Amino acid sequence: MLKGTPFAAAAMIAVGLAGGPASEARAQSFPEQEIQLIIPFGPGGATDIIFRLIAAEAEQHLGTTIVPVNMAGAGATRGSRHVLEAEPDGYTILGSHDTIALSSLAGMVDYSYDDFEQVALLTQTINIPTANAEHPVNSADEIAAYVAENPGDVRFSIIPSSTDHFFWAQFFDEAGIDMADVRLVGYPDTGEQVSGLLAQEVDFGMFNLPSAGSHFESGALKPLGVANDERLAALSETPTLREMGLEFDHATSRGIFAPKGTPQEHIDAIAAAFEKALENEELRSRIENEFGTNVRFLAGDDYEAFLDENETALAAAAEGIEFEN
Repeated sequence: MLKGTPFAAAAMIAVGLAGGPASEARAQSFPEQEIQLIIPFGPGGATDIIFRLIAAEAEQHLGTTIVPVNMAGAGATRGSRHVLEAEPDGYTILGSHDTIALSSLAGMVDYSYDDFEQVALLTQTINIPTANAEHPVNSADEIAAYVAENPGDVRFSIIPSSTDHFFWAQFFDEAGIDMADVRLVGYPDTGEQVSGLLAQEVDFGMFNLPSAGSHFESGALKPLGVANDERLAALSETPTLREMGLEFDHATSRGIFAPKGTPQEHIDAIAAAFEKALENEELRSRIENEFGTNVRFLAGDDYEAFLDENETALAAAAEGIEFEN
């Protein structure tokens, strides 16, 4: 009844003015409860270790507890789908990596990076082809000859459609190895892959310092090369693949994602907390020296551009892989 009257107009202006500060107050009150960080892999792998380490520091800047939740299964898609379908309120986020795009390229899921709010890139972990200490191969440039001597019998562990699956496809191409001459053995997560290699169920696996560093140190496993343009401080005696004539680098890029529709101010608050966490010199030193991982923080348009380039490169690599659906 008041529509169009001066009183109605004044009332609407009053509501609008009241709504502005109230809206700002709601934004400033985030977070009001703990945040669940879904990790789509089992405990003990590089993704689990790195996200737990950074989250413990980030929660100091966010003002609430960040609870890491391992949600492995379905080739790391169980956890990502859980976040995809979660309430877009900022209280459920995903800590994952290239596997989001890899699962899409493999036809396992109907979503990719663009179906999430892309919060921030945190790190890139250098990957390392690895063997059991008792294996006769001692360096990555010996793998091709070993496969040629044992065609059809050499076993490589993979998490299907994950980063190591793509790593080996690129490695085989660079080393001149026919994929028909090798056996790919699937595992549900990195922890079980490590156990499988320790038990000599397979010949080779692709790991990194977070997942296998303690076994390198004990001598139970041996690194065969470093997929980086320079040697790692913690493995100074291990040559890079490039030093062996294998011309490619390979890293796992880990970042934070949120359900589509999560308020931008919540995304910004989460990103800022993780950025502050990575400014901690002690934490950076551990990540870089102990875990063979480069700290690389990107957010906003920079992270979006990075993910676009990442997915394009992965799509090119996927052309050499036959996926089982």
